[in-house]
Amino acid sequence: MSARIATVGDNCIDHYLPPVDRALVGGNAVNVAVNLLRLGHPAAYFGAVGDDAEGARTHDVLARLGVDVTAVKVIKPGRTSHTVIATGPDGDRHFVAEDFGVCRGYRPDAQDLQRLKAMKHVHIGWLDDAGATKRALAQAGVSVSQDLSVNAEPRNTAPDGLAIAFVSCDGDDAEARSVLDRTLAQGALAAIIMRGPRGSLASAGGDVFRGTALPVAVRDTTGAGDSFISGFLAVHVAGKPVAECLASGHEAAAQTCRIFGGFVQD
Repeated sequence: MSARIATVGDNCIDHYLPPVDRALVGGNAVNVAVNLLRLGHPAAYFGAVGDDAEGARTHDVLARLGVDVTAVKVIKPGRTSHTVIATGPDGDRHFVAEDFGVCRGYRPDAQDLQRLKAMKHVHIGWLDDAGATKRALAQAGVSVSQDLSVNAEPRNTAPDGLAIAFVSCDGDDAEARSVLDRTLAQGALAAIIMRGPRGSLASAGGDVFRGTALPVAVRDTTGAGDSFISGFLAVHVAGKPVAECLASGHEAAAQTCRIFGGFVQD
């Protein structure tokens, strides 16, 4: 079955410091694609890797798992993105360093955009394109979501044109509601506020829905938010109610918290 959902943007090699001491393929767009596939939705990944060993590994892992990687660009010469991660006793991860490598400056070309415009839904992760891809797809009538919390630069995080804006918020209930309202006011058709163990909020400008995080013995929180997005989208594209989408998101996030990295790859 050909992919009807695509993800666009970041990939990286996550280097875990001791005592974990592992290196795993990750990145928001990659994690979402793999977990969508795990949930029964063939996905295509659009992004760039370097012509180094890490780039070859990223390509091979995704291909082995069944992600469509025909649009992955190999930049020569180029350095694949990597992060350095420290994991606390409670499993919470902390980014020590990030190098975006060839992900910085990547954007889909004209041929890629034609493929993306044929998709049922496109999810954007970290993408350094000032919103150009999002706008082109939205103008073509494509349903687009984006994780606005993985992009640090304001020019890449405007919610306008998004069918679904995912945003992380570590604050209290009042702050989470404020982020929800602001994201909708800035142009997102629907806003999903991901709050880790505090659950989630969602609204499309009317009723506000609340999702409950599942209790889980956490090994690593890396990729939990990405998995939440996958779980939400897997049910959303099937036309299910928001409450079911949130529940699916929390179930996917809980499963990822039980492992290291955003998906099983060893």
